[in-house]
Amino acid sequence: MKSRDVFSFAFGAVRLRKMRAGLTILGIVIGIAAIVALTSITTGLQVTITSELGEGFSSDTVTVSTQSFGMFGGGTSDFTLLVNDTDTINEIEGVQSSAAIMSKSVMLDFGSTELPLGVTGVDYAAYALLYPGFVAEEGSIPETPANDSIVIGSRVSDPWDNGTVLAEVGDTILISWTHRVGLEMVEENYTAEVVAVLEEIGGFSMGPSDLSLYIPLSTAQSFFDTDEVSSIAVKLVSDDEELIETVSQAIEDAFDGLVSVTSPTALIETMSSIFDIISLFLVGIAGISLLVAGIGILNIMIVSLMERTREIGILKALGMKSRTVLGIFLTEALVVGLVGAVLGVVTGYSMAIIFSAFSGSLFGGGMPGGGGGPSAALMTITPVLTTEIILGAMVFGVLVAVVFALYPAWRASKLNPVDALRHE
Repeated sequence: MKSRDVFSFAFGAVRLRKMRAGLTILGIVIGIAAIVALTSITTGLQVTITSELGEGFSSDTVTVSTQSFGMFGGGTSDFTLLVNDTDTINEIEGVQSSAAIMSKSVMLDFGSTELPLGVTGVDYAAYALLYPGFVAEEGSIPETPANDSIVIGSRVSDPWDNGTVLAEVGDTILISWTHRVGLEMVEENYTAEVVAVLEEIGGFSMGPSDLSLYIPLSTAQSFFDTDEVSSIAVKLVSDDEELIETVSQAIEDAFDGLVSVTSPTALIETMSSIFDIISLFLVGIAGISLLVAGIGILNIMIVSLMERTREIGILKALGMKSRTVLGIFLTEALVVGLVGAVLGVVTGYSMAIIFSAFSGSLFGGGMPGGGGGPSAALMTITPVLTTEIILGAMVFGVLVAVVFALYPAWRASKLNPVDALRHE
């Protein structure tokens, strides 16, 4: 029998048993849809985060901190970085400049609204050299700022991103910081004047942020009464990977290995590896539903074999070869798997788009009372359906269908014509 006849025979058998074939295809659709939806969302999240991280940093900049990062989490040591540790770092070959960064959580009073946010003490001029995103859209960032000056991110000025401005150049903001002195909680207040509003950065990076406020480092030292800094940003003479590794090692050696040096590229590579593991894990979970669908295929094919025993006996008595019978049954499974895979890809991607839109509306209204705010989600996840995902899902769906149909197809091909004709 020609291949065209085998396909025609198989298609006819599927059409003849529409309900049974439909339920079998549904099992494949559910499994493939789950794989495509989870994989495309994870890939989209990875692309979004990588893009967002790239918005606010320079590839020739590294960050020195006392926090270490690893596969099983990070930790901090008792060692602290000080403002004048920049002098030690600046002496290392390959370092162009550095800037100490002091970060604290404070309460802001805009007059009509109070918000908890982070304030960062930096040397404005040094910080602008390290991060190109530290640029004023309104006002100007002074090289020698007054002690009461403050630079705010675009989302601090307009937290709902709808023209409702909380603060602009020339306004004053009351900063409150609560800390512990002995057994008492003491609140410190500081009034600052907005001298600049930053251009929108749009990312959540290792550098400037739309949700941050910046005060002069000397003011932060005085207000928070400390010389300890959260981190030190270091600009290198180039973004050569070998230079980054050499300078990073030199910085760690200068502090006896008590600090951790993180480069943006290394951070992105680490996150990409984590996302790859997460994606593989999610695909494994979704694959379980495909195995269930495969068992359903096995069951239905065996039932089909029992119903068509006499038919197979007649065909073999008329001269049909065993391999042709095997081909017919496997072709039926191939058709079921292929249709299920195609519908599964379409369904899965549609589910991913719906989930993305729903999650955007769900997390887009950060502040109580409606509307987004500084706590609102700043990124939109767009599912990514790559050629690899489509081909992988199609192959996986067809493979499951064919593999689970092998046994009943083999049994059908081995039927004795005489015994098959006697079957009731």
